[in-house]
Amino acid sequence: MTKEDIYSNLKQLGGATVLPESPEKAELERVPNPQEGTGYCVRFTAPEFTSLCPMTGQPDFAHLVIDYVPGKWLVESKSLKLYLGSFRNHGAFHEDCTVSIGKRLVDLLEPEWLRIGGYWYPRGGIPIDVFFQTGDVPPNVWIPDQGVPTYRGRG
Repeated sequence: MTKEDIYSNLKQLGGATVLPESPEKAELERVPNPQEGTGYCVRFTAPEFTSLCPMTGQPDFAHLVIDYVPGKWLVESKSLKLYLGSFRNHGAFHEDCTVSIGKRLVDLLEPEWLRIGGYWYPRGGIPIDVFFQTGDVPPNVWIPDQGVPTYRGRG
């Protein structure tokens, strides 16, 4: 499979793009996995994820870690960056943001396995961590710890 074959259908890579207005309008793109049949883990870390509280409109901040074992498809990283950025003006609770991102990636990629950890910074003095996973980890694939410590504040 040539690079031209893999990347020929991408619309956002290599050009100027505008941040989508909302997650619903964001276009996630995928490319064929050139290592299909090989078990391996892909990790995306978004330490500066932001969304809005749906009640107050105030910003919420999270450190997201997305791990997946690809099957036939890989997510194109620029489209993922734009998708995650589209939450900046989107009002939703922490749980909804985290799980919605996981489900959208599962629908797009049909991975062997996926998990997302949403490590949300405190609002009202309470941090909220949200985790979504599609099932058991495939055998013989190394899945490292997400490496995000429990929030300790100044303690």
